[in-house]
Amino acid sequence: MSSISGNLITRNYNSFLGVDFSSRKDEISLKRSPDAVNVWKNYKSTAGRCIETRPGLELYKEFDNNIYGIFQYDINKQTHLIVHSGTKLYDLYNQTATLIFEGLNPSESFSFIYSNIFFLKDGINYIEYDGETCSQVVGYIPRTKISMSATGNGTTLEDVNLLSDFRYNEMTADGTSTIYHLDTENIDDDYVPDVWVDGVKLSTTNYSVNYVGDTLGAYIEFNTPPLAPLTDGKDNIKVKFKKAVDGYRNRILRCTLLEVFDNRVFFSGNKDYPSTIFHSSLNNPRYISDTDYYNEGMDASKVMAMVVGNNNLWVLKEPSSANTTIYYHTPALDSELGKTYPSQHSSISTGCISKAINFNDDIVFFSNRGLEGISGDITTEQVLGHRSTFIDSKLLNENNYKNVKLVEWQGYLLSIIDNHIYLADSKQKSSIVDHWEYEWFYWEMTKNITYASVINDTLYLCSDNEIYTLTEKDIEAYWTTIEDEFNYPQYQKTTNKKGCVVDLEGNITIYVKTDNKNFEKISEYKNTKGFVVPRIKQKKWKSIQLKFSSNKKFSLYSGTLESYIGSYIKR
Repeated sequence: MSSISGNLITRNYNSFLGVDFSSRKDEISLKRSPDAVNVWKNYKSTAGRCIETRPGLELYKEFDNNIYGIFQYDINKQTHLIVHSGTKLYDLYNQTATLIFEGLNPSESFSFIYSNIFFLKDGINYIEYDGETCSQVVGYIPRTKISMSATGNGTTLEDVNLLSDFRYNEMTADGTSTIYHLDTENIDDDYVPDVWVDGVKLSTTNYSVNYVGDTLGAYIEFNTPPLAPLTDGKDNIKVKFKKAVDGYRNRILRCTLLEVFDNRVFFSGNKDYPSTIFHSSLNNPRYISDTDYYNEGMDASKVMAMVVGNNNLWVLKEPSSANTTIYYHTPALDSELGKTYPSQHSSISTGCISKAINFNDDIVFFSNRGLEGISGDITTEQVLGHRSTFIDSKLLNENNYKNVKLVEWQGYLLSIIDNHIYLADSKQKSSIVDHWEYEWFYWEMTKNITYASVINDTLYLCSDNEIYTLTEKDIEAYWTTIEDEFNYPQYQKTTNKKGCVVDLEGNITIYVKTDNKNFEKISEYKNTKGFVVPRIKQKKWKSIQLKFSSNKKFSLYSGTLESYIGSYIKR
């Protein structure tokens, strides 16, 4: 076997992928960094050809209390920001914040737009805003029974609405009866029912009400018998009455999760119904039938998140002793019930401990092991693929790991924990054993991020009561190469002093470290664009590591380092 001593080895550090915080240093790719902060690939400006310094924070707006929600609402073709601050809701436009509602829950809120009306849920309220008036949602009043006779017989039409204490009954007068029964007994006596005959609303002096009723139910007693309709069988009596069911409205008001799916709004997160999801009627967010709900599994473990993807509504529950924690709902047609959403369990037993999101058609959620992704054919089996191997050693040690915040921005999934942001790059994926994973970058912000939102490609990061956007600022950032042994850990190496070439832009300082020593400053460049040749003179080392650092904006395209192979390392 011929000796390799004296050979010149070239190492190319380019086509950077992201960070790798794993402890297996000998397995880290030349394209990844074991220690990098505040760099990323800006695909908009440089098409990902380099890594560069992240943007900085710029104060956009300050409120009196913590921010719990920022949402987009377009009014007259102008984008407004609806801001949930403390217990108040504001319409923010051109830096002017107009108070539109008070009495919100000081907790994270969720919203959606339907028919150009803004709706918001916060765990104690369900409100709507049309650009002028903001108020509690008034529930649709259902026609629970129609074609009723005086005895109350008729056709059941609509279910009771969880959001409304009121109901309509419609009857066909027979011309002789004065008493017409409703479809329930013991109606509320704090509201005098409204009565219409042939479309004309009657004065309450024309009838009396028996709120308790008899064996046939509560009833309306007319002073004189209403005339039969001109058209046989046509309803010509309509009664609006109140029948509140204790706790019905709170089933929705106390929900903390919502998701729009198949033109319906799905709600969950109610502590009193931890494993239940409710949904509205088709195209009517103000109507939630008291029969339109599903219990996810037999256990009471709570629903942590709902996500729409692959034509399904995914419901993710917390870890439990049950074999299944993830369910999905596929729309189905029933000959009697119409559109239904039967609950089906997946084969996945790993539970969700915080948030979930559809990230470019990848359903991902946080488990006790990191970020997981659901893949596979739902009609056969679901395969769980890990997505965060490269950052788990740091991510899982975050003190506030279970309170991660998720937001998608410019092709990245931002996982935000306090002042740390982990960026999953949708444009860079790597195969690991039997699945694929994202490449990641890592930022450290100057503020703890308590809420995040993206509107029209603008990232809003909130720190308590302050809203920030991103801008070009001087940021401390760096990228280190691996502790490189040049594939010959048993040999000593010596650098070629003219064999280091770096392609960069901006201001940058280059450091070098050999073996277990400290980093040593080699060269500093300012306002540079193109190739530079730092003179690195290091002898008899086992491993070498470069660090590219700056407190000014810089871009790093590539680096090359040449070294001569020497003799065996002495033990």
